[in-house]
Amino acid sequence: MNLTVQDVKEFIEQEDVTFIRLAFCDVFGKQKNVSIMNTELDRAFETGIAIDASAVKGFGSEEKSDLFLFPDASTLAVLPWRPSQGSVVRMYCDIRYPDGSPFEMDCRNMLKNAVEYAESRNLEIAFGAEHEFYLFKTDDDGYPTKQPHDRAGYMDIAPEDRGVNVRREICLTLSEMGILPESSHHEEGPGQHEIDFKYSDALSAADNAVTFKSVVSTIAEQYGLWADFSPKPLPDESGNGLHINISVKSSEGKDCLGSFMAGVMNRVREITAFLNPSEESYIRLGVKKAPKYITWSRENRSQLIRIPAGSGEYRRMELRSPDPLANPYIAYTLLIYAGIEGIENNLNTPEPTDINLYSADETLLRGIDTLPHNIGEAHRLAAESEFVKSHLPQRVIDTYTL
Repeated sequence: MNLTVQDVKEFIEQEDVTFIRLAFCDVFGKQKNVSIMNTELDRAFETGIAIDASAVKGFGSEEKSDLFLFPDASTLAVLPWRPSQGSVVRMYCDIRYPDGSPFEMDCRNMLKNAVEYAESRNLEIAFGAEHEFYLFKTDDDGYPTKQPHDRAGYMDIAPEDRGVNVRREICLTLSEMGILPESSHHEEGPGQHEIDFKYSDALSAADNAVTFKSVVSTIAEQYGLWADFSPKPLPDESGNGLHINISVKSSEGKDCLGSFMAGVMNRVREITAFLNPSEESYIRLGVKKAPKYITWSRENRSQLIRIPAGSGEYRRMELRSPDPLANPYIAYTLLIYAGIEGIENNLNTPEPTDINLYSADETLLRGIDTLPHNIGEAHRLAAESEFVKSHLPQRVIDTYTL
């Protein structure tokens, strides 16, 4: 929505909104918020609402802890699961120092800068994501167990698929918030599900990814379930991926997707620490459709990147290595810069690897570069990368790698 500050003020008054959640993310993409009364809205827009940065992991120390949240009016959304009378809305925020300057650890602002960088080069880069998650039963106290909600498989239907009503409620809730899912289905793992979104601009796509996780968790709890976004919830089952679809449009009419993809492939080892930020991430990679090798192909799901069947607005690349623990703002930021580097250096994509990498003979795989094998290797590559250092604040890099 292209709402202005005045639009928001009128909406708050007309729709009987009592509470306003000012949301932001820490450097790992975990959503935080502070709730204010409607009477404090003017102050929020004009001078910001103070928070204690030292209490947010990676944000700062007690010596310099004051930061201010300034709501972005265009991100206004009603929280449908809250009461309709005295309702609650949410806005994402910019984070600033007391003097009004941007806070360097504000990952949303990092992505804004990357989008501006792309626009300065006459490029429009859109993102669409495929989100996977598990639903587990909870114990008598509401804490998660490792018992999947069902034993269904890929695209099974009810009654085997017990999550059909949960997915339906998630999609309806997202729609009420102005976020339109494209499709949903049961995934391969027991109790595993996927909901996909059509492409949108990078900032909206990242905001929607953060909103998605909060909605899924909230709806799951209402059904007495627990939503698990970790990369490998069950050791012998499929892991959770965050497949990122990227399309590139040049205002000059150039076909840039190939060079953009080559740029991503060229830098993917260096940025994997941010796409796959946990130790568990590396247990997922290389098994059950999760990639290991830095390769690409058309329609082949054993590759790092595939080019799905589609033309026109649906022509895109799908990056299959990231998982749901990635901070979408940082992930999209690095992918934009890597892809643009490929375009500006006229990089050519290597030949496609049109084989099943999971069953291929070892002799065919020799010499093919791989993603980092563990988080230690990923951290080392990120910490040593001049590319990463040129696009992320050193404090962010240190928070991830030290």
